[in-house]
Amino acid sequence: MMERGWEMRDKEEGLSFIFTEWGFLADDGSGELTASMKKWKERFEEERWQALYDLGFQEKGEGSPSFTFLWRLASSFTHVLLTSPLFPFLKEKMEVSLPEEERRKLMDAVPYGPGTEWVDEKWLARAESCLNAAFHQDFRSFSGPAENYIMAKKKGASLPDRVYFHLVENRKDEIYPFAFLATYATFDGEGKARQMPLYYALEEYKKDREKLVRLLSSLNKASEVIPHLADFVEDGTILHPFGVTSKEAWDFLKAVPLLEEKGIYCRIPNWWKQGKSRPAISVSLGGREVEPLGLDTILSLRPSLSVDGVKLTKADIKELMKETEGLSFIKGKWVEVDHEKLAKLLKKMEKLGGAMSFREALQREGTAEGGEVSYVPGTWLSQMLGLMKNPASIGAISLPKTFKASLRPYQEEGYRWLCTLSKLGLGMCLADDMGLGKTVQVLAYMEKLRTESPDSRVLLIVPASLLGNWEKEIGRFAPSLSFTLLHGLKGEEMEEKAAHPETFLTITTYGMAQRLEGLKQVHWAAEILDEAQNIKNPNTRQTRAVKAIPARSRLAMTGTPVENNLTNLWSLFDFLNPGLLGSRSRFLRFVKDLSEEDRGYEPLRKMTGPFVLRRLKTDKHILSDLPDKLETVEYIPLSMKQTALYQGELDKLSHMLKEEKSGGIRRKGLVLGAIAKLKQICNHPDEFLGQNRFRPEDSGKFIRLREICEVLLERREPVLVFTQYREMTEPLARYLTKVFGRPGLVIHGGTAVKKRMELVDEFNGENYIPFMVLSIKAAGTGLNLTKASSVIHFDRWWNPAVEDQATDRAYRIGQTKNVTVYKFVSRGTIEEKIDTIIEDKKKLAREAVGSGEAWITKLSDKELLDLLKLDKEEGDDLS
Repeated sequence: MMERGWEMRDKEEGLSFIFTEWGFLADDGSGELTASMKKWKERFEEERWQALYDLGFQEKGEGSPSFTFLWRLASSFTHVLLTSPLFPFLKEKMEVSLPEEERRKLMDAVPYGPGTEWVDEKWLARAESCLNAAFHQDFRSFSGPAENYIMAKKKGASLPDRVYFHLVENRKDEIYPFAFLATYATFDGEGKARQMPLYYALEEYKKDREKLVRLLSSLNKASEVIPHLADFVEDGTILHPFGVTSKEAWDFLKAVPLLEEKGIYCRIPNWWKQGKSRPAISVSLGGREVEPLGLDTILSLRPSLSVDGVKLTKADIKELMKETEGLSFIKGKWVEVDHEKLAKLLKKMEKLGGAMSFREALQREGTAEGGEVSYVPGTWLSQMLGLMKNPASIGAISLPKTFKASLRPYQEEGYRWLCTLSKLGLGMCLADDMGLGKTVQVLAYMEKLRTESPDSRVLLIVPASLLGNWEKEIGRFAPSLSFTLLHGLKGEEMEEKAAHPETFLTITTYGMAQRLEGLKQVHWAAEILDEAQNIKNPNTRQTRAVKAIPARSRLAMTGTPVENNLTNLWSLFDFLNPGLLGSRSRFLRFVKDLSEEDRGYEPLRKMTGPFVLRRLKTDKHILSDLPDKLETVEYIPLSMKQTALYQGELDKLSHMLKEEKSGGIRRKGLVLGAIAKLKQICNHPDEFLGQNRFRPEDSGKFIRLREICEVLLERREPVLVFTQYREMTEPLARYLTKVFGRPGLVIHGGTAVKKRMELVDEFNGENYIPFMVLSIKAAGTGLNLTKASSVIHFDRWWNPAVEDQATDRAYRIGQTKNVTVYKFVSRGTIEEKIDTIIEDKKKLAREAVGSGEAWITKLSDKELLDLLKLDKEEGDDLS
């Protein structure tokens, strides 16, 4: 195929949509739109479900993948509606239900895009319910008969005939192995719509010959399509159930598309609808065990002819070639016999065989070449893929005795999965939802690797904002794990440590990884990326540098769904398992072909699925395994500007304390004033300086806030952000508006009570409001904000009871999901020391609960300065 000269973009072209837990929204970031698409966007913004219902009556046109998916959903709904002979009778009570086969196809067709993780069976059921409501609302506003309604909604459409044709298997009869039945739609004695055999119509309409003739006229249409059916019509046989031969059944099955074009709906065996009666070549991949397994491992191929998964022997094929063309029953399956096609398949099968790599096998699994050749995993490969796709099936792998934590069942599964894929030398992505403990699973895996191979070396690359978190977690869960921090050292010393690691684990940042050439001189046992969305853009210097580091196994950690962007997906797998998705241009062609051929994205998901482990907080087996509230403390470094200001204020306080001899109230005021200034500096220098720029790079908390909210944005999850300072609510709201690409809401002490209730209702409504910023004093009690399942305490109140009350705005009756709580603490500052005291539940903490910050003023000068002083790693910054 020739290059098309197009590139995958982060934004879909044309009108695109964002999927949410509650439905979908037109994307405000859609590019230039045609006049027609602008009108559709306006309609969707006005009434989305009514607009979607109307979209189902339109012909398929050019559109973004998300627009095309919604069109397909709507057109499937309207197709069932328009092809139902019961429509004239049930128009006011009718509930459309999508066929199971169409539901499966829709799930396979879910595109890659923002929020598509929400699109599951539950989402589809809700969409079906909303479309039914839109249909009834639309029909009630229409005056006129049903026939006119149909023609008004779809040009050239008309009500289907009331006649159904049914073909079913009748295996008890060798001569007539199929049974044929013609029914019509009518009401039974209880007033319920039913389908009855046609002979009942003779009785029902014996006094209304005109209605009877109109009903039976559809049989003449059928006779035009299937000439020999005229005999059954003429002698009245068609009025009753009757048996048909396999040849007659074959003629009927081939004619179904033409019959349905004429308004006669047909119900036929699934094996014909799904094409499972046609012989095809099935190529078994990896039937025999191969060790070790890696992407370049060579697997054996074994082609065979099969029907619906059942292999045919040479004897079976010879028998089929002797049969006359039509349907033949063999090995419990009905097989369509076409001598020319069989000959071509046998010739093609002779050319297949040999071997292919595991990488090629993954690329071919589940694919079909021209509908004739399918690739399926053999016995051994199926077992291996089963382990990779289902960690619960992996046998027990003991935790090292040096690991100081108990893992929840799903975390243990994740640990076993990491150990298994790592031994195979395969790249893996741990994509668990935020709050499910990715770090503790990875620490258990690293400690296992260290105890088994103490001389190996592992590289961990993290955002600078997470260095403190990793140091804390290592000390807590894996204290025996030795590590070196490549951050804040002088250039030569850093390069030396990068090229010659002395400890098991080397930790550095994304910023440093692109500067340190020494990292490329080590062949690491594992290269691990935290917040792996940092390499989503394949063109950046940072991404290229990370991918250039040699490693036996690679692990990416991310709470951002890898399914949400195709460019990101390719870049991530280019790191994890280079070559699996092919070159970038080949991948783009592959995805374009999937879209154009209407095959859905299931082949791509099959290819990537074994290497991605993602569990959501909403998963049923996870829900029962979690507490209702997941709390985590984020230890965030100060920026250089924050560090300088913090130290400056501390020096001033030290000087004033030396000058202040009177003590008492004046000293207390000095101390409380200094604490307030230090806390403001920890938030953002501009809050302390009284400026209004609030550049994100000047505050570690702003940077971490963006990182968390970008992950929430991918799933369109709302978040509550609490601060104790009213003056911080507006700067935070401005910043979050840029992060989310749309505004949120703000509640503080100046918000009128009536207005607060209006804002609460707006936040909890169906529209997507990405965030609400609240001052903890004004909004810490009384409000019900259960639409949010994530809460961020931007600064600390130092009173656990007050913070819990604020968290309970989301964590309360009516909340159906686990709530994740993030508490921001500036590393090395008074914030971290007070947090430690509170967590340790010392007497001082109990006093703090009752007296706010007053207890600090009672400390001696030395105790006070020790508490306030800045504990800072040399060169600590946010790069």
